[in-house]
Amino acid sequence: MSRPNRFLATVRLDTHLETGEVGGVVAVHVADPGRLEELLVPGRLVYLASARTKSLGGFEAPAPDPVAPRPTAAGRHGPREPHGSRRKTSYDLALVDHEGLLVSVDSRVPNDLVFAGLQVGFFPDLALYSEVRRECAYGESRMDFRLSGSAAGDCLLEVKSVTLVRGGRALFPDAPTARGLRHVRELARAVAQGLRAIVVFVIQRDDAESLSPNDETDPAFGAGLREAVRSGVEVRAYTCRVALDRICLHREVPVLL
Repeated sequence: MSRPNRFLATVRLDTHLETGEVGGVVAVHVADPGRLEELLVPGRLVYLASARTKSLGGFEAPAPDPVAPRPTAAGRHGPREPHGSRRKTSYDLALVDHEGLLVSVDSRVPNDLVFAGLQVGFFPDLALYSEVRRECAYGESRMDFRLSGSAAGDCLLEVKSVTLVRGGRALFPDAPTARGLRHVRELARAVAQGLRAIVVFVIQRDDAESLSPNDETDPAFGAGLREAVRSGVEVRAYTCRVALDRICLHREVPVLL
């Protein structure tokens, strides 16, 4: 495996997804712009998704309901490319086998999982909002969700994809993120204007016991997040169960600032 740029990787196929032929090197799209240095290393087993198909994801009901995962319209590998798309790759990089642990590396997945969670009541304290809008402009940014329909006022919700875990602690970001810093500052301003604001970190693996800002990689984001929390912005983090055919929000873990 190699990674010529942020959005492209080259991998050697075990079996061609469409022809069934064995072997060959192909270029694949990487949806996560982070560094992924601990995951994308030569010789590591990865799993691809065909860009021509749309694999369904899954959503696991919150405890104490023990029912099996419920299929939803959330796409595990994001939306299908529109007809006539000029994309040059036939595959998306979907999963990495990290020492026996499957890790999702598609940064489009967390938004779909949170949207599904809002629909089925995974977040009990957010059930008071009757309307969910996606990709809403606020200030100089676009927030992932705006929740409305509550007498308590509207809520802005921003989702962050997390793939880096060290010693049981998830770390965000794994590369400097000016965009992420802008988002938390916008959320702090929203709170000052009377809105509720939440950052949801979706850890796309299930070996994390907590989450912290990655101050070593991006101290500005860490400082900005802490200041936003002092201003009233809420933060929460969830791990995911990841399998070859689905990914599910699993459990909430503490955010240690």
